[in-house]
Amino acid sequence: MGDNKYDCLKLENQLCFPLYACAKEVVRAYKPYLSKLDLTYTQYITMMVLWERKQMNVKEIGECLYLDSGTLTPLLKKLESKGYIKRHRSEKDERNLLISITPYGMKLRDKALAVPERMSECLCLSSDESKELYRLLYKFLDNNRK
Repeated sequence: MGDNKYDCLKLENQLCFPLYACAKEVVRAYKPYLSKLDLTYTQYITMMVLWERKQMNVKEIGECLYLDSGTLTPLLKKLESKGYIKRHRSEKDERNLLISITPYGMKLRDKALAVPERMSECLCLSSDESKELYRLLYKFLDNNRK
């Protein structure tokens, strides 16, 4: 029978490994740019969503970022302690925790403008390659959303 039946267990044959390693490397590459903003990567993507939408509930943020409330709660508390967001209960439904960006949080957006450009320089992909990778990754995410 030989070892061929074990080929599926070789690291080089795993799609999940380069995805994991690339994600880790991309987050590592963001670190020097985000440290200047005093943000972690997860805080940064949370701010990106809030810069765009201004106010959302925790569930909506979690759905956008593929994060659960157990991960979001301490992250949102930290962003609030920095003055970037405000957490408050909805007047219509007190069970609904709303997250609003503050004017101070909006000012941070200007400081973050250079980050995407710096990151695109780090990725070493052509525009077409970036678009194709983006398309494939979102195809995977869309097909595996709960």
